[in-house]
Order: sequence, then structure tokens, then C-alpha cells
Amino acid sequence: MPMKNVKIIGIIFFVALTLNTFSQQIKVVDYKGFEPYIQKDNDTTYIINFWATWCIPCVKELPEFEEVNSEYESEKFKMLLVSLDFKSQIESALIPFIEENNLQAEVILLSDPNSNEWINKINKTWSGAIPATIIYNKNFYYFHEGSMTKTDLEKILTKNLIR
Repeated sequence: MPMKNVKIIGIIFFVALTLNTFSQQIKVVDYKGFEPYIQKDNDTTYIINFWATWCIPCVKELPEFEEVNSEYESEKFKMLLVSLDFKSQIESALIPFIEENNLQAEVILLSDPNSNEWINKINKTWSGAIPATIIYNKNFYYFHEGSMTKTDLEKILTKNLIR
């Protein structure tokens, strides 16, 4: 086999391995696996944003969430982006979106067909529409259905971040 073909095969293998490694970083959970993320009782403030790559308002607000994530990374703070994309589209839609938009916050995929059950467990007022955001810590809980701006997030964090 000519050396050129060996190099091409090696490059293809490396790219495939890299993509596979990245996809393994997208944790897929059902509601039971997600529940611990909304039940933490410590000194950290959490922002949990429910979104999808096909949701225009979700995509529009994500850069502002990422700015807040970056600005508060030295605080007792954690952001989690909960994708509601289809599990079958991790490779074709979710991973390319994360890479193209350089998302730095942790991303997980919530894949549970029993949404009529788990939506009310997350928040009784939630209709299931996205985007939706939870901001909480051991002393504070806030839920918002609809888009949020960086200013909205910072107002809440400024008043409620545990320092």
C-alpha cells in the first residue's frame, strides 16, 4: 500500500476517533438520571437552561448564557445546558452545533419520552416550552419560561450568588 494511502487512512481514523471521543462527552440521561442536577444542596449557584438546536429563541440566547458562564467561572457557580434534541441527532446536529458555537458550559442531552411526567416535576408552572431556565442554590430558586438576556441573568446572580 502506498505511503500516501496509509496517511489518508490514518487521518480518517484520527478524525473518527476524535468525533467519537467528543460524542462520549455528551451525557444522555432520562429524567431519573437528570434529577440529581436539580437537587444539589451546597454553596454553588446553578443555572440550568433547557434548549434545542432547532429552537430559534434558544439559539439566540445561548451566546449571552456563555458570556455569563465565562464571567462567573471563578465563583461558586455552574452552568448546565440541557439539550432536548433527539438522541438520534447527537452526531448530526448537537455536536456540530456545540463545536460551531464553541459552547464551554457543560451540555447534556435529556432524552425521556415521558415528558408529561417530568416537566411538572421540574416545575409545576412549566408548559414544556423552551427555552426555560432554572437558577438555584440552597437559599434560592427561580424558574423562567422563555428567553433570558445576560442582563436578566446577572440581576438574579448579583442578588443570589453565594459568596
